[in-house]
Amino acid sequence: MLNMPQLGQNYCLWTPGSELYTMGSSPNQIDASVACCAPRRRIQLGQPSTVKVAANLIRLLSYQNKNMLQMGVIVGGWDKYEGGQIYSVPLGGTILKQPFSIGGSGSSYLYGFMDQAWKDGMSKEEAEKLVLKAVSLAIARDGASGGVVRTVIINSDGVTKNFYPGDSLPLWQEELEPQNSLLDVLSAGSSGIPEPMST
Repeated sequence: MLNMPQLGQNYCLWTPGSELYTMGSSPNQIDASVACCAPRRRIQLGQPSTVKVAANLIRLLSYQNKNMLQMGVIVGGWDKYEGGQIYSVPLGGTILKQPFSIGGSGSSYLYGFMDQAWKDGMSKEEAEKLVLKAVSLAIARDGASGGVVRTVIINSDGVTKNFYPGDSLPLWQEELEPQNSLLDVLSAGSSGIPEPMST
């Protein structure tokens, strides 16, 4: 599950889908709280909230509800003061500005890969290609990581959302090619398909 609402003109909030929500708390309540504050800030200052302000609102909500809210949040966006930014707000309400951030159940498979593959100053195309590779690696290793990739590019030109279906993603290790049904797998023969165990 991926929850990535666009809260303002220039930033999005991402909550990894494998987190545990307790006592009626959910990402939607956080989204609503920040989305409510953003227009007020725009009216007060005559301009959109900065990404840092949005991340600090999330941090404050997380900290004030740390006994009830069990989720990590990633806030990413662009503003005219600091350009592109990514903030991670882990459990408990700490705020960390990072060059990249990953989260969710599949992220545990990706830290070494991202440390090696990330480089500062990547083009938009290089960054999106890296994200596609990282998420497809997570999907290959983690049973709880979806089957599609959704990317959001936020820059001075605005927000661009892209969707990549699972059958367009690269395959890793011994993954099977996508099939329409079990009949397609069976009609292809037994090559690459393990035999059932005998009892």
